[in-house]
Amino acid sequence: MIIFLYGSDTYRSREKLRELKDKFKKDVDPGGSSLVELSGEQVVLSDIFKAISSPSLFARKRMIIIENIFLNKNKSLLTDLLVYLKDMDDKSESGKNENIIIFWEDIDEKEKAKNPLFKFLNAQKYAQNFKTFSNTQASAWVRSEAKKRGADLKSQVAFGLTSLFGGDLWTLNNELNKLINFKRAQKAELLEGGLVEIGEDDVKELSRGRADANIFAFIDALSNKNKPLALELMENEIESGAVDIYLIFMIIRQFRILLQVKEMQDNGDSSKKIISNLKLHPFVLKKAEAQARRFELEDLKKIFSELVLMDRGFKTGKTDFKTALSLLVMKY
Repeated sequence: MIIFLYGSDTYRSREKLRELKDKFKKDVDPGGSSLVELSGEQVVLSDIFKAISSPSLFARKRMIIIENIFLNKNKSLLTDLLVYLKDMDDKSESGKNENIIIFWEDIDEKEKAKNPLFKFLNAQKYAQNFKTFSNTQASAWVRSEAKKRGADLKSQVAFGLTSLFGGDLWTLNNELNKLINFKRAQKAELLEGGLVEIGEDDVKELSRGRADANIFAFIDALSNKNKPLALELMENEIESGAVDIYLIFMIIRQFRILLQVKEMQDNGDSSKKIISNLKLHPFVLKKAEAQARRFELEDLKKIFSELVLMDRGFKTGKTDFKTALSLLVMKY
């Protein structure tokens, strides 16, 4: 069985991946000895062959998870892997291969739509594209998640929260936890069913996008070539206790928006079309349009690429966040 999880909404795709892993451990292999996870960016074909073909001593089948195979620089690997998977697919239909192979990618369909391996994976029965939620969908998600976590949000409160952060479920998840913990710490009176109520005033007080505002200010300083101010803003944010992984996520998120907006601006697209295509809140777009105009498209591409590399280096312990970001500021 081949499962393909991909799309721009990595929060939901990660949740789905976790759900599949938990189910495999519960139903097949409680010890997890038959579960193998590979980095697609660095993997070689022999590692994939070995993971799939090696027999399991403790379970009737294996689960192999391969993340970001399309980042692998060995392009022949993708071609050879496609041949192998097609052959394996035939064996699965005849009952000769019961292993579960999961490919997880943080790309969207248009990035790799013409790639033969992507086409094959996307044609699988268990392929799922996790697209970024619109504000309406994100609002419904927030209300549903809040109830699971013991809180109640009225529709207008949920929409107010998503108007600040759009369909960014990673940030909405953090904000939701923060609001619920705050209300419980207040020992707020519980509603029927033991739920705490989160109101508009709570969102206004705690979720005015402080980090967003600081990231906007940082990028404004960077786009205006005010390097001392950009460095000072990031220094203040780090000293305030902001988590490095959250900061880099927010910066990458904003530069991804700027890159998308700049490309559409250069194509002559209207603000209305940009909002429709990118599912951005009008307030976010207004700021992004102003910032994007102060960058050249090629510079935005370079900055975004360097930020992605910085993020990988930081997560693997090879890069110091503060040093790398300071060097990036001085460079641009």
